[in-house]
Amino acid sequence: MSWDRVYRLVKKIPRGRVLTYGQLARALKLPGGARTAGRAMFACPARRGIPWQRVVGAEGRILIREPQASLQQKLLESEGTRFAGSRVDMASHQWKPKQKGKCPKRKSR
Repeated sequence: MSWDRVYRLVKKIPRGRVLTYGQLARALKLPGGARTAGRAMFACPARRGIPWQRVVGAEGRILIREPQASLQQKLLESEGTRFAGSRVDMASHQWKPKQKGKCPKRKSR
């Protein structure tokens, strides 16, 4: 399976923002949900400019194992992402991708 569309969306996450595995799965309608998104991120190729660190677990948890977990937190902090304890402050840093096919409501005349 090609993860290209997953990586394209992850590349759109702005610096200082994060997306959960579940949000990623819902945005792309991935079969298998958050677990499938996790598999895609685990298979993320190096040196392609994919900001893998911007995808976190529910409630802002870092789910990967050490030493990558420390690296992920350091990378996020270097982008200005704040942590509340061991979790990303989701109220301040959660990114919500725009829904495809949805147009803003127009005002009636």
